[in-house]
Amino acid sequence: MKSGIVLEGGAFRTIFSTGVCDALLDAGLLPDYFIGVSAGAAYGVSYLSRQKWRNLNIVCHYANDKRYMGMGNLLDRKNRSYFGLKFAYDDIPNQYIPFDYEAFSDYSGEAEAVLTNLNTGKADYYPISCMDKHFTVLQATCAMPLLFPIFHINDQLYLDGGCADPIPWQRALDRGCEHLLVVLTRERSYVRSAEKSDGLIRRHYRRYPNFLDTMLRRADAYNENRGRLFQLEREGRAIIIAPESTKGYSRTEKDVEKIRSLWQDGYFKGRAAAPELAGFWKKN
Repeated sequence: MKSGIVLEGGAFRTIFSTGVCDALLDAGLLPDYFIGVSAGAAYGVSYLSRQKWRNLNIVCHYANDKRYMGMGNLLDRKNRSYFGLKFAYDDIPNQYIPFDYEAFSDYSGEAEAVLTNLNTGKADYYPISCMDKHFTVLQATCAMPLLFPIFHINDQLYLDGGCADPIPWQRALDRGCEHLLVVLTRERSYVRSAEKSDGLIRRHYRRYPNFLDTMLRRADAYNENRGRLFQLEREGRAIIIAPESTKGYSRTEKDVEKIRSLWQDGYFKGRAAAPELAGFWKKN
């Protein structure tokens, strides 16, 4: 049996997960298998490369930088994303706050990201490779509908993995993991409701009926997914860490104090869970 960690997405709410991961690095805990969705994957690679505080530094430094995030990027025909893709996935990791490719390549486990296939409406799972200096898979898993362009990979069309599989704990089980750590970015009491943008999504992606079907059912599917996950926890097969509260915290939050506070919540929850998790993973 392999140990596994699952990181939910949630854009800047995922700073909570990076706090958890930074605490796990303090405790020397790395799993045999990693899977992340959206920002969970994009931020999670810094955990696997053992770069503590890297994600916190990036978000605090660049949350208010228009090169990183803002409507100007979305209106740029060469970018077509709310985030500055070259700046976020090239300039920052390869110049400003370097990503340690060598340390990531030393990770002996398996790392995957979730992508949503527009043709099938289902989740596809891609390995995260240190050889891809453009982080194409990580860009695709983060590609929120309406706010990112569609990504073309292996003759398929992709957007945010959270559309089809927002908390991929079942994928971790299918890959041979038991006793999972699952890090959520919404509080335990959270119940997802239909999005206000559903009308725009219908019009914008009308050429992809399977994807539309997935999008229009995603609130119910998400709530059902969480329900089955909490049952897994009751059976003693998962440890779940969730934030105390995300009320008033935007997925594109720019208040640095709020960002630090949510990271700190994750860090202390991760530190508190580390002794139990060490025994949990040691069973494997």
